[in-house]
Amino acid sequence: MSFLEFFVQRRAQILEVTGQHLVLVAISTLLAVLIGVPLGILLSRRAALARPVLAVAGILQTIPSMALFGFLIPLPFVGGIGARTAIIALVAYALLPVLSGTCTGLKGVAPAVVEAGTGMGLTPRQLLFWVELPLALPVIMAGIRVATVVSVGIATIAAAIGAGGLGTFIFRGVAMLDNQLILAGALPAAAMAVGADVLLGFVERRLSPQRRRS
Repeated sequence: MSFLEFFVQRRAQILEVTGQHLVLVAISTLLAVLIGVPLGILLSRRAALARPVLAVAGILQTIPSMALFGFLIPLPFVGGIGARTAIIALVAYALLPVLSGTCTGLKGVAPAVVEAGTGMGLTPRQLLFWVELPLALPVIMAGIRVATVVSVGIATIAAAIGAGGLGTFIFRGVAMLDNQLILAGALPAAAMAVGADVLLGFVERRLSPQRRRS
């Protein structure tokens, strides 16, 4: 049986686990943005806090995904088998690029622009939302782009703890030495990562100051 025939026969299952994978990535990335962007704004104002917080986020990135899942499973309230634990782990991995992108973007705003806004009578809150965040948005989007692509890849490991997703086919294929099953999980995951990268890259370019002025 060719892979195309295999794919057609299993299309319902593949679509189901692809949907599960997409949900894991979407929820974890959204939570990482909701946590990382406000925290990144705070860190850009508190240089003393930035280094230790970014260091902790960086350490989380170095922990192998299977080990992190294993650490989380026995924890009360946040652990267990299933999607909840997987989402918490994915948020931990996605935080660093979102945090660093937000900090870098805000610190990269030219001081002269901030001074001009202050001279016009803008409050710090107005400066943040009307001047700094719009100028930093392309860099923030670059961080979100990296976080999303990373989450697509790591989410395949979530199948090992019963969270579903495309890793279900990959793990099953490895156990059965079945390349078609492996490809049924790997190819949609790769397509999802490429699609997310292209889409968010387009948004990032649209938000760049040079593009908005043209």
